[in-house]
Amino acid sequence: MLDYTLPAAELAALRAAHRSTREKRAADRIKAVVLLATGWSAEQVAEVLQVDPNTVRTHFRRYQDGGVKALVNLAYRGSTCELSEAELACLDAHLQTHVYLTAKAVAKWVEDTFEVAYTESGMTALLHRLDYVYKKPKLIPGKADAQAQKRFLAEYEKLKQTKGEEDPVYFMDAVHPQHNPVIAAGWIKRGEKPQVRSNTGRQRLNINGAINLEQLEQVVRYDDTINAESTIALLTQLEALHLAAAWIYVICDNARYYRSKAVQAYLKTSRIKLVFLLPYAPNLNLIERLWKFFKKQVLYNRYFETFANFKAACEEFFSNPNQYQGQLSSLLTENFAIIGE
Repeated sequence: MLDYTLPAAELAALRAAHRSTREKRAADRIKAVVLLATGWSAEQVAEVLQVDPNTVRTHFRRYQDGGVKALVNLAYRGSTCELSEAELACLDAHLQTHVYLTAKAVAKWVEDTFEVAYTESGMTALLHRLDYVYKKPKLIPGKADAQAQKRFLAEYEKLKQTKGEEDPVYFMDAVHPQHNPVIAAGWIKRGEKPQVRSNTGRQRLNINGAINLEQLEQVVRYDDTINAESTIALLTQLEALHLAAAWIYVICDNARYYRSKAVQAYLKTSRIKLVFLLPYAPNLNLIERLWKFFKKQVLYNRYFETFANFKAACEEFFSNPNQYQGQLSSLLTENFAIIGE
């Protein structure tokens, strides 16, 4: 255990240095040493200064090693870093396999590993210099198979090359927007906290849809429930749109109603060919991007007092697709992301 006792002359010099400094962080370091030397525990000092007890102990060791000059040297503020190049490389490698929720937690790991103390703001600055940003990781299915996704995309390319000229390819899925705002981040005046009203109950729409990437042609319908019957109704609409097509290829997920006896019976006399996606690969169904864009335009931070108003806004989005033609043409491209690599 460290002996925090200091001579009276040193305490007087520290107090004088505390009075003369204009830098709060430097003043807090001096204060930590003074409090330790006058009988406070590291935990008590940490509570007052709102730092980690190990940081308080590091301040005292730094004072012992280099006096007041070393104690108040905020090295992280300048171009000189407190960590060596090898230590920075080690930190970088560690952060690529461990996601910390706070800069303070990273600073704790650095102190435990290299015995170098950083304040939270100092570590934040260092993380930015190492090209790290604060954001959420992306949640993906635990059983995603990257190689299987690549094989599926190779088959998809082969389908496009061998299909008839009049034969379209659609991506099909359903979406179920609830009558409630989706809260999303946006630019808000500092200090203000705008509020978005919400609705009670769980009313929702059931929207079944398909999209053709070549023409950005959307076909949607609203059903009481999404099942085999609503699926057959949507497929019938697609057939009516493409009378000249020998086959209409529809890429879909593995929902049970797509494989139901009723749908399979319909397909026997239909020009529809269902192409089933891999399990755990929603990234390959491009209509998911359309659903996300729809929610962003209609639901993000928007309150609809009545369900009728909510439904009308949803229907207006799909009834006038040309209003978003430019945005959708850049969004709905065949730039597939492979997940699980």
